[in-house]
Amino acid sequence: MASAAIFSSLRRSRSPSLDAFLAPVHLENDVVGLLKTLTTIASDLISSFSDQTPSFQKKNSRSLLRKVDLFVVLLDSVSNSGEWWAHLPSTAVLCFKELYLLLYRSKILLDYCSHSSKLWLLIQNPSISGHFHDLNQEISTLLDVLPMNELNSLINTDVREQIDLLQKQSVRDKLFIDKHDESLRLKFFNLLNEIGNGQIPNFDELYQFFVTELGVVDSRACRVEIEFFEEQIVNHESDLEPCASVLGGFIAMIRYCRFLLFGFEEDEVEIAIGKRFKRGKKRGLICKEIADTFITIPKDFCCPISLDLMMDPVIISTGQTFDRVSISRWIEEGHSSCPKTGQVLVHKKLVPNRALRNLIIQWCMAHKIPYTPPENLELGSESFPAAPASRAAVEANKATVGLLIQQLENGSDCGKAIAAREIRFLAKTGRENRGFIAESGVIPHLKILLSSRSAIAQENAVTAILNLSIYDKNKTRIMEDDGCLRSIVSVLKSGHTVESRENAAATLFSLSAVHDYKKQIADEEGALSTLACLLRDGTPRGKKDAVTALFNLSTHTTNCVKMIELGVVKALIEALECENVAEEAAGALALIVRQPVGAEAVGSVEKAVIGLIGMMRCGTPRGKENAVAALLELCRRGGADTTERVLKAPALAGLIQSLLFTGTKRARRKAASLARVYQRCHYDSLHFNGLRLGLGYGFAGNSTTGNLDSGFPAETVSVPMSMSVSVS
Repeated sequence: MASAAIFSSLRRSRSPSLDAFLAPVHLENDVVGLLKTLTTIASDLISSFSDQTPSFQKKNSRSLLRKVDLFVVLLDSVSNSGEWWAHLPSTAVLCFKELYLLLYRSKILLDYCSHSSKLWLLIQNPSISGHFHDLNQEISTLLDVLPMNELNSLINTDVREQIDLLQKQSVRDKLFIDKHDESLRLKFFNLLNEIGNGQIPNFDELYQFFVTELGVVDSRACRVEIEFFEEQIVNHESDLEPCASVLGGFIAMIRYCRFLLFGFEEDEVEIAIGKRFKRGKKRGLICKEIADTFITIPKDFCCPISLDLMMDPVIISTGQTFDRVSISRWIEEGHSSCPKTGQVLVHKKLVPNRALRNLIIQWCMAHKIPYTPPENLELGSESFPAAPASRAAVEANKATVGLLIQQLENGSDCGKAIAAREIRFLAKTGRENRGFIAESGVIPHLKILLSSRSAIAQENAVTAILNLSIYDKNKTRIMEDDGCLRSIVSVLKSGHTVESRENAAATLFSLSAVHDYKKQIADEEGALSTLACLLRDGTPRGKKDAVTALFNLSTHTTNCVKMIELGVVKALIEALECENVAEEAAGALALIVRQPVGAEAVGSVEKAVIGLIGMMRCGTPRGKENAVAALLELCRRGGADTTERVLKAPALAGLIQSLLFTGTKRARRKAASLARVYQRCHYDSLHFNGLRLGLGYGFAGNSTTGNLDSGFPAETVSVPMSMSVSVS
């Protein structure tokens, strides 16, 4: 018999049950139980799929179900023949065990056809037809070895004749590929080739194919098709066919047809505006409903973090499933391990667990619990790895952008919000997309939406600008568009949602990567002060966005005074106590204190030295490096009082010694320079492997240098490792 490997190319959101590959061990010596189980499985298969005709593979599916139906007749006939188990030959028992596997494999294949998207079934038509043929061959082999002569006493003549007829038909069965389905598949690839050559099919051609022939009748059906293909890319294997770049072309073509054929329908408006902001309220109502009915939620349906019913289950790199909201918050708080197993996360990609989500929906329906799964506005390009774009994908996306810009120019408010959302997703998928989207003139339209009263429109617009800004040429387009920077800062100050304000901060970080724009951003009214507020009071992600933006802005020397006056320096000092952003805050302070005015401002705050010392003790390798660099610059440029405060800090000598041995290359260099300052100030003695260095007295910047008891020159620190020490 063929192995279960014939189904390895069937892309599924979860693996089939182990029962599909192993005979039932618990029924090894229980023939009665085996036949009852076979009858139940076969009957369930018939009842489940008789009324679910797939879009394609109709004839193959009906043929397989008819054969399963005959097996039900055979099993019933044997079971109704009195004390049949005493007369059942051992060969027949082995055949029935093999039938158990065949029925499970049939269920897998029929279930796959029922739950796959229409277009996916179409393009996989030859391959799936081959899987049906393989099952037919296995059924034929089973019937060949089934000892019908020995079963004559257990079955009636009619059943025997039907089984004999089935055996003859199975021998004659050949691979069947529906000619109509195959011609439709070839038509689809011809349309795709036309798009790849820059010849976009007209409305009538696409309507005929997608609506009339494929049966995709509205925008919701288009969305189902897109999500299915995206899931294939997320869960792709090395033998994924077609490859991810080709599937990207399919997605781009469907997206274009969605807006060309169906426009911006009302259900889209509800999704874009209503459900997103009712999600928290809905969640509470669902939980209350469960509590009121005293129903115990199955353990597998509860998030291990929140212990609540999962609305949007996702899988992390360790294979564990969590609710998207809970695990996203866990990761944003700086954790890099699985909250359930403690394993280190190899990556932070979240893969939708659609199989579990469907089970949760079914359970809620069975118990009459209202369940509205959140529309995943991040699904699209933000959830799957980017593949090199095919020509068809590029051309289809260009055509889609044309439709979206028309909507941004002349559409309704709701339509504009949806168009901005699609621009946001398209701008997430690669450099080429970001380039032609900005070239098409979309930035002025997005700028207008930044001041929209619609929270979703504003959030999508600012996030779209953020995604576009990743491409360096687009940074210039954004900064040169009159009033665009001002509008971004306005969203940062008073955006409708937390996400909008955080993405505005991230946009400033992206734009500030260009040195010439650092001063322009800092000079924009409200930019620095609002970033400082976000760093103090924002969410973990908001603090991260703010501190990275401030770090970039601090690299421009002319911004130092403004950062002091507007409270940025104080916010950075306070951020040293926040593990999630302490490293970047120390880095920004190390840049600010390079200037005397910055060193004076930082040195005057007692918490600054305490925070930097704490970073040297418990920070990340890069954080320790930034902290020792900041302390060194405070001693060099902060004056006598600041230097004294630094060098009198508890345990400084031990921390310097530790860094000289265990720090990064730059950290060791900075620590060595700080050790020389420590020597000259003669407050204590440093011991390195038992070697005592006497410390002279005199503040940094003083012309007086004390004598060294050890006789070592004041310009070097000798340590038991080969390293060059220089002031940097």
